[in-house]
Amino acid sequence: MIPISAFDILPDGSARPSADLSTPVGSGYRWVHCDLSDPDLPGWLAAHVPERAVDALLAPETRPRAFGHDGGLIVILRGLNLNEGAQRDDMVSLRGWFSERLVVTTRIRRIFAAEELRRRVAENKAPPTPAAFLVALSENLTDRIEDNGVALEDRLDVLEEILFANDQAPECDEIPELRRSAIRLGRFLIPQASALHALQDTRLPLIDTDMREDLGEIANGAQRAVEELNAVRDRLAVLTDHLESRQNARLSRNSYALSVVAAVFLPMGFLTGLFGVNVAGMPGTQMPQAFAVLTGATLAMGFLVWLVLRILRLF
Repeated sequence: MIPISAFDILPDGSARPSADLSTPVGSGYRWVHCDLSDPDLPGWLAAHVPERAVDALLAPETRPRAFGHDGGLIVILRGLNLNEGAQRDDMVSLRGWFSERLVVTTRIRRIFAAEELRRRVAENKAPPTPAAFLVALSENLTDRIEDNGVALEDRLDVLEEILFANDQAPECDEIPELRRSAIRLGRFLIPQASALHALQDTRLPLIDTDMREDLGEIANGAQRAVEELNAVRDRLAVLTDHLESRQNARLSRNSYALSVVAAVFLPMGFLTGLFGVNVAGMPGTQMPQAFAVLTGATLAMGFLVWLVLRILRLF
């Protein structure tokens, strides 16, 4: 198997690349970061991690969760998709097995939170323990999610400014796009916050009191991101309702105006239609001034209808 990266990390935070993954780790622990497309990965995992962890690391479809197993932790989290040409809300999965001497992470698409952690490890600034590694990875993922939540709120502030302050309609595609983004993010952020809260369970291995407190802060940040996302969805619903109300009011005004015009012209149309029939006995056919009389009578009838509508305060 050829991993994306593999490091032997010492308790002082220094690290060196792992030349041979079959050799045991001396002091510290080993981090192996893998791509799920590697055909040799299942066999290597079967030889080094418990069976249930193998299933979790190789699962084609995942949702965020965290639980203890066989003296270690199985943790599945999601991060923003920051790859070029991808949608940020199409969140990518990072699967992890954390034990006292081995940390294995697998992914399908590139995850920038893991890439940042890999740079830190290469610079000898690695987390000194697997629990600290889990804390750092969770923090990287959550920070990016919170930043994205702030960006969503900023975009929403602009839309509200356009609609409420400037009394203009925003771009047609902007609100549906934000709603789709909020729905996609909510699908994974809610279980992810629950998974991070689950890591504070005192019965779980590897995690000491300090790490548990750090994970509590990260879980709080994830929960805050969920609440911000819910607020964004509520505000988008208000914007949509307001736009629909404006549109309905505009349609009602236009329909009412057309109804008034139709009411005025209906008797006028009846009169002109009646005198437009081509049958014998029509009055005025021999009078040169008949057209002027008919025109005046038609206008007078229209004015009379308009006056009646105004007296009745129908418009």
